[in-house]
Amino acid sequence: MKLLVYGAGVLGSLFAARMYEAGHDVSLLARGGRLAVLRRDGVRLAEGDSPDVRRVPVPVVERPDGEYGLVTVFVRTHQVDAVLESLAGLDGDVLFLHNWAAGAQPLGAAIGHERVLLGFPTSAGTMDGDVVRYRRTTLITRRVAMPIGEPDGRTTPRLERIVETFRAAGINAKAEPRMDAWLKTHAAFEVPLGQAVHLAGGPVKLAADPDAVRGMLHLMRQNLAAMATPPAPRAFGALRTLPQGLLVPMLRRFLKSPTAVHSGLNHPSPATAAEFERLTEQLRAPARAR
Repeated sequence: MKLLVYGAGVLGSLFAARMYEAGHDVSLLARGGRLAVLRRDGVRLAEGDSPDVRRVPVPVVERPDGEYGLVTVFVRTHQVDAVLESLAGLDGDVLFLHNWAAGAQPLGAAIGHERVLLGFPTSAGTMDGDVVRYRRTTLITRRVAMPIGEPDGRTTPRLERIVETFRAAGINAKAEPRMDAWLKTHAAFEVPLGQAVHLAGGPVKLAADPDAVRGMLHLMRQNLAAMATPPAPRAFGALRTLPQGLLVPMLRRFLKSPTAVHSGLNHPSPATAAEFERLTEQLRAPARAR
């Protein structure tokens, strides 16, 4: 299967490198300065704070070229509209792997509904100059599998084929029958979390402010209550049903944990703010339509 990875940030670079090392025919699409660096040095990876950097010579392209069996899209939410135009002229299935709370309809309207699959990457890392730094459990395996699904929830042959291809490459993937609800649930939780962390100046500082954590929880509950379907995974329903007195200490412990401290929550950027703004619009759209 010929594979195009659209987006050469941390996640796209990690994914492309893994697929290339597994022997797949993969190209990584990049633009601007990142394109020049990748053409010169390849994808440069380092584990944690290690000074050892390895080079993975993934083929790099500036624009889609030819036919692909699968295009995987790793861009931020607010960048999707600009990507859709270039995808419309390509053949092949398109797997969107990013934050998205607007459903499959606007994606399918632009590129063809039959081509769309939805998913979310569970890998993570940071960009240190031109080096992608990751934790070993992030690149190879994670306890939480990368969910991928058909917009209508079916388990189709193409979905099974893609999941198996990723697993064979060492990427922990699974078929998710409620992928649209999964993405909306994730956005309902992540947007208040990310915005509260940004206002506080980091997850640890937010954890030290119980009132701010209570306000964040209130917004999470509002978002979940506005969803037309139950949350996915169902465990997120606990954010609506468990007492605030129990949830606030739990959230504060999470914010002080290594998971939160070493995540993207500690690295806010203008792009992150723009993404949260677009996700907020998507979450509010159903209420405005009623």
